[in-house]
Amino acid sequence: MQNNNTNSNKLVVPEAKAALDQMKLEIANELGLQNYESIDKGNLTARQNGYVGGYMTKNLVKMAQQNMGRTGK
Repeated sequence: MQNNNTNSNKLVVPEAKAALDQMKLEIANELGLQNYESIDKGNLTARQNGYVGGYMTKNLVKMAQQNMGRTGK
């Protein structure tokens, strides 16, 4: 039986964890979710949690595209 409490997401660059955590907190604050690091995410709606992850993905894609544009010249 699979343990649902383990995080199966493996970071390709473990050193990026702090930056990703910081980005998550900044986005949560922008969305009006204060104290995001200490609140029980299970008490948030799927929409609230989805917004944080969605905006993180949007920002990471934007950063990658900008980086690709700089290195492709």
